[in-house]
Amino acid sequence: MRITVARTPADLEAFRGGVVVPTMGALHAGHGALIEHASRLAGDSPVVATIFVNPTQFNESRDFDTYPRDLEHDLALAAGAGATCVFAPDVDTVYPAGRDVPVPDLPPVATEPGLEDAHRPGHFQGVCQVVARLFDLTSPTRALFGEKDWQQLAVVRAMARATHPGTEIVGSPTVREAGGLAMSSRNQRLGAADRRRASAISAALAEASRWPSSTRDAEANARRVLLENDLEAEYCVIRDAETLLEASPGRPARALIAAPLGDARLIDNAPWPGFAIPAGA
Repeated sequence: MRITVARTPADLEAFRGGVVVPTMGALHAGHGALIEHASRLAGDSPVVATIFVNPTQFNESRDFDTYPRDLEHDLALAAGAGATCVFAPDVDTVYPAGRDVPVPDLPPVATEPGLEDAHRPGHFQGVCQVVARLFDLTSPTRALFGEKDWQQLAVVRAMARATHPGTEIVGSPTVREAGGLAMSSRNQRLGAADRRRASAISAALAEASRWPSSTRDAEANARRVLLENDLEAEYCVIRDAETLLEASPGRPARALIAAPLGDARLIDNAPWPGFAIPAGA
């Protein structure tokens, strides 16, 4: 399938108003599933995959400098998954010299939960800045984000309601490797032994779902699974699925885990069934 590569806003004119899949490149099968999902939703509208390694959302310059980049590979995968255009701008296009690209007001879900916001200070400012800018450039009717980055999905949803109400934010299910590990570009940094240990994260999420009557028991037993595999979690919690604050009966809840492993930092999440039953039911 032929694909158009856009580098400037002018290149995008024919592709505005479709469905956009924002990425930082280093595409894998999880991204492919996102683009395929976007293609099913788009109908006759264009599907634009953006590839931009955004410098404003990295906490460490080394992480930005070493982030994997392979545009030729990414173009082939995006085309095969059904994208009609890849927007691959340079930094000066996204952040023009002499022009202020504002950071939208951060919603509470970006600052209050004490999850990614606590462990990656400044990250969501960068995410909201670049996503709002990409939306301005592409004018999408829908934008797809993976559920693996659950707090990011919640942040972008809240931000878009305030800044781009004409864009629907759609979450797409996490794609997993054979051992249960959530697909991520950072998995490239894992050796064989660490990859086996990493599968304990999805096992811990499954264990949390076996304790539906108590968030405390669900968290404790999920942590036990991680520790049995020599993983020390930065957080391992059950939270309200929308606000990411304390879970409460009658509202959907989510189990969320972040754990460093070797040179990678892995995050994952899954629905927690305990509070999905309405209160009093």
